[in-house]
Amino acid sequence: MSKNRKDYTQEFKDSAVKLVTEQGYRISEASRNLGINVSVLGRWKRESGAGNESVASVSTQRKDAVQTELVRLRKENHRLRLEREILKKAAAFFASESGGGIK
Repeated sequence: MSKNRKDYTQEFKDSAVKLVTEQGYRISEASRNLGINVSVLGRWKRESGAGNESVASVSTQRKDAVQTELVRLRKENHRLRLEREILKKAAAFFASESGGGIK
């Protein structure tokens, strides 16, 4: 009886490991998305010699990206609030100009 074992190219293995080490995916998430067993991807990662340094680097990069996005969103939020206030004032102005009601 022979085992139904799939052979993966080295390029596929390297790409799978990079998902975990460089892109910040969890091993379980990456293996599920790629359709491979968790233990297989874990073994490939160990064999690649990918250490926690790259994970820490990804973590730092993610924090920086999140911080940048937070600053951008706060600026956008401030701008939108100002626009809303201007529109409220304009609506009140035009309502008072037209006599305040329907005739």
